[in-house]
Amino acid sequence: MSTLDSTLKPWNTFQLEARAAEVNVISSPDELLHYWQESRRLSQPALLLGEGSNVLFLEDFVGRVLINRIKGIHIAEDALAWHLHIGAGENWHQLVVHLLSSGIPGLENLAMIPGCVGSAPIQNIGAYGVELSQICEYVDVLNFSSGKIERLSAADCLFGYRDSIFKHQYQTGYAIVAVGLLLAKKWVPVLTYGDLVNLEVTTVQPQQVFDEVCRMRSSKLPDPKKIGNAGSFFKNPVVTTETAMAIKSRYPQAPVYSLDDGNFKLAAGWLIDRCDLKGYRVGGAAVHSQQALVLINENNASANDVVALAREVRQRVGEKFNAWLEPEVRFIAAEGEKDAVGVIS
Repeated sequence: MSTLDSTLKPWNTFQLEARAAEVNVISSPDELLHYWQESRRLSQPALLLGEGSNVLFLEDFVGRVLINRIKGIHIAEDALAWHLHIGAGENWHQLVVHLLSSGIPGLENLAMIPGCVGSAPIQNIGAYGVELSQICEYVDVLNFSSGKIERLSAADCLFGYRDSIFKHQYQTGYAIVAVGLLLAKKWVPVLTYGDLVNLEVTTVQPQQVFDEVCRMRSSKLPDPKKIGNAGSFFKNPVVTTETAMAIKSRYPQAPVYSLDDGNFKLAAGWLIDRCDLKGYRVGGAAVHSQQALVLINENNASANDVVALAREVRQRVGEKFNAWLEPEVRFIAAEGEKDAVGVIS
C-alpha cells in the first residue's frame, strides 16, 4: 500500500485537473476492505478506480479514491479449454500480450482496450466482434457488508451491450477483485469487423489478428499518454428498425448491424463524422480529427469543456439522425457517479 498526493491527474486518462481527499493504491482484498470501512467510519465517499481510462471527473472528489492493483494471473486447463483467474488490477492489454506469448489465443480482438481487468465486466468490453461476455466464466466480488468474496457466474452478471449488473444492483457495496475467463483450445478466428475481413479465415493465425487489431486501433485512437482522452466516449446507439431503415435510405453506405432482438446497432463514430464534427472544439476539448468517437483534452480542457462538447455532439447527431448518443464514459461528481445522459441532455 502507498498513499499518494491527492491529485487525480495521474489517475484519469483525460488528464483533467481534479483532486481527492486521499488516494490509496490497493494490492489485496483485505486492504480494499480496510480502506472502504475506514471511509464508511468517517462518513466519507469512496471511489474504486482501475486505470481511470473510462472516467470523467466533473469536479473534485470529496472522499477517498482507491486504486485497484490486485494482481495475479493463474492458468488451469482441461482437454477443451484454459481457465484463467485474473486479478482485477492487471492491465488488460498486457494480459492479452502475455497470454498470446504463452500460446493461449482468444483475446486478440480485444487488444489495446485501455484499463484494468476489473473494469472489463462493468462495461462488458468489446471490439471487432468479440465481447467479454462470450469468454467470461465468473466474476469475484468483495462484499463490503459481509467482508466476504462472492462469485458471480457469467449468467449472474446480466451482461448486455456495454452493460452489466455492476452498473446496477452491484454498483455500490461491492468491488470486483478477480475475473475468470474461459478460452477454448479450439481457436476460431472472428474476422467480421474492420480490416479483419481481409484476412484469410482458413490460414490466419492469432498473432496476425492481434497485429491487425493493434494497427487499426493505433491508426484511429490517440495515445492517452500524449493526448488526454478516455477512448470511445459514446456507445454505439441501438435503434429501432424504423430508424435504422430511415438512415439507410438516406445513406446507403451507413454501417448498420442487426441484433438478435430485432433492433439495430449504428456506428456512433460514423454518425458524428457525418455531422462534420471532426476537429470541433469547445474550450480546450475537441472531437478527435481522425476518430470522431473520441473526445480529447486538446489544450488544458476543463470538465465543463468536455461536458459542453459532449452535449453539442449528442444534440447534433440526435437532430440529424434521430439517434441519441449515450456516453460510455462514467461521469464522477464530488460524491460519486452521476447519470451521464442526464448531465449532457
